[in-house]
Amino acid sequence: MNNVLVCVTQQQTCDRLITYGRKLADENGGDLMIIHIASYEFKYLAGSDDGEALEYLYQKSLEYGANLTVIRSNNVLATLASQVEKNDIGKVVMGVHREGDNGSDMTRELKAMIGGDVELITVPEEEADDVQQAEQEA
Repeated sequence: MNNVLVCVTQQQTCDRLITYGRKLADENGGDLMIIHIASYEFKYLAGSDDGEALEYLYQKSLEYGANLTVIRSNNVLATLASQVEKNDIGKVVMGVHREGDNGSDMTRELKAMIGGDVELITVPEEEADDVQQAEQEA
C-alpha cells in the first residue's frame, strides 16, 4: 500500500497538494492518484468554467505522472473511502480545511472510515509551499 491519493477541490490549491503527493509517492515507490469528488448540487470545481478546470486537472495529472479520477457523489466521504480501498492507497493527502471545527470533524470521520492502515495527511499551506519552492529550486 505505497500508493498516494491526493484530494483536490479547486485549481488554486491543487498544484501544491499534487507536488506534495508526488514527493510521497516517489519516496515510497508507489503510484500517485488525484481525485476530485463533486456533489451533484455543485459545479465540478466551483468555477465558472468546469471544462477549463477539468482540463487544468488533466494537464496536472499528466505533468506529475498521476492517474486522475473525477466522481460525482452526494456522499463524498464514503466515496473517498471506497476509492482508498479500491486503489490500495497507503497515504491520503488533503489540504487543511478553512471551516474550523467542521473540517476537523470531517477529517476525523474520514480517518475512522479508512482505518488505521491508511495515513491521512493534511498539508498546511505553508508546508506545501515550502515543498513546491524546494522542487522549483532543484
